[in-house]
Amino acid sequence: VHSVNWLWINKAVMDKIGGSQPKSFDDLMALLDKAKAAGVIPLALGGQNWQEATMFDSIVLSTGGPEFYKKAFNDLDEEALKSDTMKKSFDNLAKIVQYVDPNFSGRDWNLATAMVIKGDALVQVMGDWAKGEFVAAKKTPDKDFLCYRFPGTDGSVIYNSDMFGMFNVPDDRKAAQVALATATLSKSFQSAFNVVKGSVPARTDVPDTDFDACGKKGIADLKAANEGGTLFGSLAQGYGAPPAIANAYKDVVSKFVHGQIKSSDEAVKQLVQAIDDAR
Repeated sequence: VHSVNWLWINKAVMDKIGGSQPKSFDDLMALLDKAKAAGVIPLALGGQNWQEATMFDSIVLSTGGPEFYKKAFNDLDEEALKSDTMKKSFDNLAKIVQYVDPNFSGRDWNLATAMVIKGDALVQVMGDWAKGEFVAAKKTPDKDFLCYRFPGTDGSVIYNSDMFGMFNVPDDRKAAQVALATATLSKSFQSAFNVVKGSVPARTDVPDTDFDACGKKGIADLKAANEGGTLFGSLAQGYGAPPAIANAYKDVVSKFVHGQIKSSDEAVKQLVQAIDDAR
């Protein structure tokens, strides 16, 4: 299970600017201002629609809270979609994208992660697959980088996941299929795979022994969100609604980020219309 509502921060840059964990959206803006004043790119972002919408998932959860996120992005409730809270979410998106560098358009997500790893940028808002890049670069949580939930989303998890699909095969192949499924579901595999990938086990009874600090937090967060009813499908990643609706959503968010939609009022109107059309 991956989750998307994370901040990834270069610790050396954070220490240099005298920053601390942002607890609210306003705290995050103040932190990005500090980075900007220090001559560091505050926010590493790839200007691709799925990256922009993935970040917006977190902004909506932070702005409106868990119930609002569920209503808007899982239930597709029209009142929520066209509400002042959604308008404020777009206003907050407009604020945060002011902190990207001019070359962000079209950048792949892993190149944005590399900017944070190298210290060229302070923070990336990205799913926990970004941690796989830090691990591959031999970086350690709390020493080289910091992982925080997007401010205002602690206690909730917006998820997507990696899956293995199995077909109805002839009888002589079923035993091999069961063997694969059994191995995949084993605690040892669930641990080994997720330690490398940056994700956390789908099984909530897998020990966190081999996981780093970010992995341990991810495991605890998933368990708590699952038990507390605050585990939500990511709309940007296609887990909150069917693909046609997710694509319509990504399109509107990206047009807003790139200035083709000029105001949050217009963005809300176009979002409601696009989702309605996609249904």
